[in-house]
Amino acid sequence: MNNLDELIVAKAEDYLPLFSQMANRHGLIAGATGTGKTVTLRVMAERFSEIGVPVFMADVKGDLSGIVAPGGDNDKVKARADQLGIAGFTYQGFPAVFWDVFGQLGHPVRTTISEMGPLLLSRILNLNEVQSGVLSIIFKIADENGFLLLDLKDLRAIVQFAGEKASQFTTSHGNISPASIGAIQRSLLALEAQGGEQLFGEPALNLFDMIQTDGSGKGVINIMAADKLIQSPKVYATLLLWMLSELFEQLPEVGDPPKPKFVFFFDEAHLLFDDIPKVLVDKIEQVVRLIRSKGVGVYFITQNPLDLPETVLGQLGNRVQHALRAFTARDQKAVRAAAETFRSNPALDTVRVITELGVGEALVSFLDRKGAPSVVERALILPPKSRLLPLDPPERSLVIQQSLLSGHYERVIDRESAYEKLKERAEQMKTQQDVPARGGRAEPKSQGKTLFEAVAKSAAHAIGGQIGRQIIRGVLGSILSGKKG
Repeated sequence: MNNLDELIVAKAEDYLPLFSQMANRHGLIAGATGTGKTVTLRVMAERFSEIGVPVFMADVKGDLSGIVAPGGDNDKVKARADQLGIAGFTYQGFPAVFWDVFGQLGHPVRTTISEMGPLLLSRILNLNEVQSGVLSIIFKIADENGFLLLDLKDLRAIVQFAGEKASQFTTSHGNISPASIGAIQRSLLALEAQGGEQLFGEPALNLFDMIQTDGSGKGVINIMAADKLIQSPKVYATLLLWMLSELFEQLPEVGDPPKPKFVFFFDEAHLLFDDIPKVLVDKIEQVVRLIRSKGVGVYFITQNPLDLPETVLGQLGNRVQHALRAFTARDQKAVRAAAETFRSNPALDTVRVITELGVGEALVSFLDRKGAPSVVERALILPPKSRLLPLDPPERSLVIQQSLLSGHYERVIDRESAYEKLKERAEQMKTQQDVPARGGRAEPKSQGKTLFEAVAKSAAHAIGGQIGRQIIRGVLGSILSGKKG
């Protein structure tokens, strides 16, 4: 049906290939709810896995886990295979690893506070510009004093410390107002109430654990349970953005390889750009533009192409557009705008067709071997080879238990960090104040001297160590480094 470098996901009069060497030029899967985006996502993931490319995708609706099992459970799938005359079509499952921030439906996904950095944390916490600035100051204080920020209790402790000692830092770092400290603390409590404390801690996710192939050479499909996480949309979107920024930071330059090193599907992508400062939009655009040279393909999944900024949309060369509805004047405008993003086909009225597409049907335009967009075609998406029905709990548990990562991320580590250091320092200060000096009076202690005596040991412990470098990277923010490729 195709050459090894041709990933066939759709058929018009002929099969429409997504060339593997162009797959890291990024892409878009768009369409209204119920038009077939999830099946397209699944089919593309299967194709990437078949050529040895690992994949990440979030399971927003909880229906992707069946990808590990062979299909044959759905009559419509067989009918589509017969309709398209797919030679050699066989049902099969694909290697997968399940992940879950809450540790219930997969291996826990964690990062550290320092790795996330103040800019992304500010978005999760819904802080305004002034409060975000104070949080950046707090990170700088922690960095300078060697206080490791690993989990939420570390962050709460350093926020409280900075608030109590604000007058000591005003001249060197800027104003730390009680109002901003209070707002940050309230936001931390709200995040904790949503289960956010499970997102931060150790062992932190090593993204290279996702970039794996199985014994037969198939790329592992990493599926993160997101049906619960999506209830906190900013946390969901920021977590995925953090993963992208870490891939950008950690992977070496490879140029344009014959096939991607990793493919990242960003579902519900509109959430990434909702109520977001321009500085963050600029950095996202920068990461999307430069991460291609790291061999990473990013595919955004959303209802309408206009959900994405033009600077990002312009970088998405491989496009699958499912049906859009045009009930209102605004809808009609969106349909016309979506049609204009394609290279026109004289034989196709793209504006009209977008509203007529059936389920599993799409307008498709992939980059050709020279990197130019192909003429848009009306096509049918190929059926998936894996099972459409999700795994039942015993099946899923078995996959998790048999994973090579089983037991690693489940074992929580709580090493000495900012919370313990600040608690220890507070106890020492209390003890010193309670011990009477000669002459019957309590010996006065300089708070500034006590502080810097305390941090000297902490800084010595952190400097030169890996976590020290992680703090620095977190303070700067992986996507704030301003690197140019």
